[in-house]
Amino acid sequence: MADWAIRQASMSDIEAVAELRATVLRTDLVRLGRYDAHRVRQRLRDGFDPAHTWVIEVGRVFAGCVALRPADDSHWLEHFYLTPALQGSGIGSSVLRELLDRCDRSGALVRLNLLQGSPARRLYERHGFTVEFEDPVDVFMVRRLPR
Repeated sequence: MADWAIRQASMSDIEAVAELRATVLRTDLVRLGRYDAHRVRQRLRDGFDPAHTWVIEVGRVFAGCVALRPADDSHWLEHFYLTPALQGSGIGSSVLRELLDRCDRSGALVRLNLLQGSPARRLYERHGFTVEFEDPVDVFMVRRLPR
């Protein structure tokens, strides 16, 4: 596994993150009949909050991002995208483990949603997420505190 680091995101990261989102989600959105090249980028731009977002770097080069947004009873894991060439390398698991450790220390549940049929579901299940509910497009998952 390559060495990686995370740093706080800034507004200057928004376009790189929007492009990565479009790349990573394209296959699933096309399969679900929901791909729109403009909308997939604009939804990220509309909700981008650098205060709760980190950029993942490998060799000081942009490699992905992840957001952890506080909510009333939990944190929402959002915008977790890794450059396709690095998927399956263990970096995503390492980043996720670090974020989950932070949430465990604060006693927070972690929630997320992902597209139906996304291969990322296996990653989340390996890290203790279970399905709360589903609809025809999304799967909503939660990770409760380890006992």
